[in-house]
Amino acid sequence: MRCPFCGKSESEVLDSREAIDGNSIRRRRMCSSCKKRFTTYEKIDLFNMTVIKKDNTRESFDRNKILDGITRACEKRPISREKMEAVVAKIERDLRARGKREVGSREIGDRVIRELLKLDPVAYIRFASVYHNFESPNEFRKIVAVFNKDRKRK
Repeated sequence: MRCPFCGKSESEVLDSREAIDGNSIRRRRMCSSCKKRFTTYEKIDLFNMTVIKKDNTRESFDRNKILDGITRACEKRPISREKMEAVVAKIERDLRARGKREVGSREIGDRVIRELLKLDPVAYIRFASVYHNFESPNEFRKIVAVFNKDRKRK
């Protein structure tokens, strides 16, 4: 593992533990050369998934794109980075559990919407407004009504 500070390849593992998502190992390392510390994550290398976009183009699955969307939706909300990453890990785990190599972007978006509905009402509405391309206040009213209806069931 190369040091991100000096580029040397010798480092010492100081601590290893399971990461919050449960699907990786978090390792705290120290560079043998410059003595700076850094963290690495070791993950299982699973099959590559391909995302089929609305226009039928295909691209490699990138969990960071999901995390970026969730992070934007949760901006200035009392939601920890760990909770956001746990949502992404759950979505990725569920998609991979299906065993299919291709997944539609619509399915990913629908899963994000469902998870944000459980996590935070404002983040849910923010994500839904972009995801569904809202163009009028009435569309916001409809999505708020869906949220309120779901909340009453609980």
